[in-house]
Amino acid sequence: MHIPDSMLNGVVCPVSAAVAVTGLAGAAYALTRSTAPVAPARFGAVAAFVFAAQMLNFPISGGTSGHMIGGALATALLGWPAGILAIALVVSLQCLVFSDGGLLVLGCNLLNMALLGAGVPALLHFAMGRTLSARSPLSLAITGMGAWLSVVVASSGCSLMLALDGASPWNQVIPAMLGTHVIIGLGEALATVAVVAAVSRLTSAQHPPDTAPATPKLLVIASAIMALVLSPFASSHPDGLEWVAEKLGFLHGNAPAFTGLLEDYALPFISSEFLSTGLAGIFGAAIAYSLGLVCLTLLSMAARRAE
Repeated sequence: MHIPDSMLNGVVCPVSAAVAVTGLAGAAYALTRSTAPVAPARFGAVAAFVFAAQMLNFPISGGTSGHMIGGALATALLGWPAGILAIALVVSLQCLVFSDGGLLVLGCNLLNMALLGAGVPALLHFAMGRTLSARSPLSLAITGMGAWLSVVVASSGCSLMLALDGASPWNQVIPAMLGTHVIIGLGEALATVAVVAAVSRLTSAQHPPDTAPATPKLLVIASAIMALVLSPFASSHPDGLEWVAEKLGFLHGNAPAFTGLLEDYALPFISSEFLSTGLAGIFGAAIAYSLGLVCLTLLSMAARRAE
């Protein structure tokens, strides 16, 4: 659901950017004031895991594919402010290094995937009176529902932007996007519940979920396996947004405003497509982990100084 520069070029872009920056600043402030601190290593590991998971496009009906947003997963493992920031970090990295999503529409993608994609599941847990870290079957069910809803809401936000910008009429783009992403959301829900349940089982009973020392290591190992071994086997079908854009005639091949160093998740100096994709994935996951570690360490330092 990464919108490229060629799809949007109107006032919706700066407005979305302003909303996204405001929302992310609010999340960062909330994180510095949180009474439940998140370990920097855990934050970086979740960011790396989400990055790798987003590379694994899975096929759905009609010759299209989907991939995780990871918002519900990030909020379940980190809490809502850190979860939003982790997805924002991943989306920004994908844009700036891998040209996945346009630079001029980065605010749109941050709004849809980070603020909506991670914020909606957290709001659902709050509305249901459940904590994000609870491990009960009911909490897992709410997490799955939130994961599905996050995809539906994020795709609705994307549809509204496209309609407001004049890329496609309301009565065409909204039904087409929702019809595709309600199915993709099912895959997101299943994957999210599976990972959260696995992390809950592997977390030592002697440690709270946010501080268990083994969790970041396990997530980093899983990220490396997904990026290096599984990502080359991801579906080559267009994702939901690309499929709808092609179907409705607003998929344009214009050159992006900015081209990242590893465009299309490939190392240009390696001829083997399998190895090129896998190593690019490893590189991206490593950057996500490192940036996450640094960013949360700096936020933690800022929080201590403010006390």
